[in-house]
Amino acid sequence: MGGAANGIESRKMVFVTVGTTCFDALIKAVDSQHVKEELSRKGYTDLLIQMGRGTYVPSKFSGEDGSLAVDYFTFSPSIADYLRSASLIISHAGSGSIFETLRLGKPLIVVVNEDLMDNHQIELAEELADRKHLFCARPQTLHQTIEVMDLKSLIPYPPGDAVPVAKLIDNFLGFPAD
Repeated sequence: MGGAANGIESRKMVFVTVGTTCFDALIKAVDSQHVKEELSRKGYTDLLIQMGRGTYVPSKFSGEDGSLAVDYFTFSPSIADYLRSASLIISHAGSGSIFETLRLGKPLIVVVNEDLMDNHQIELAEELADRKHLFCARPQTLHQTIEVMDLKSLIPYPPGDAVPVAKLIDNFLGFPAD
């Protein structure tokens, strides 16, 4: 039974988002051979990258040879559909992106941007990782995080809408909106 329906059903997409920021280090990391190999090894078939304001352009690949298919775009009016259809999300540490993904119950790897000054986003990401709601990585450790991640170890984030509070905190601290 090798029809097209089987191929579609067995697709597993990884969605990468940097929101409205420029986070070329994350885009370069997900475009690296190490990360793409680890994602393939974990059974993912598609990598869709939302690259925001970045200047690094990842390589597109059709995946026709059975390897990871890669595509990208800069912005979208809404990423909600991408988040819903993804099997795994890799995101910058913006609180809006984090809580939107956790609310959907999707597995999440948050990659912190260590180049930001007074980066309170690192504290949020590390706290949520300590509570086993997500995985936390740096661009240079992303492939290792993917290699050792066990999605069954994640604990669902308790329901509740933390986005308004998170946006107020981000605004107060001077972070740009997601």
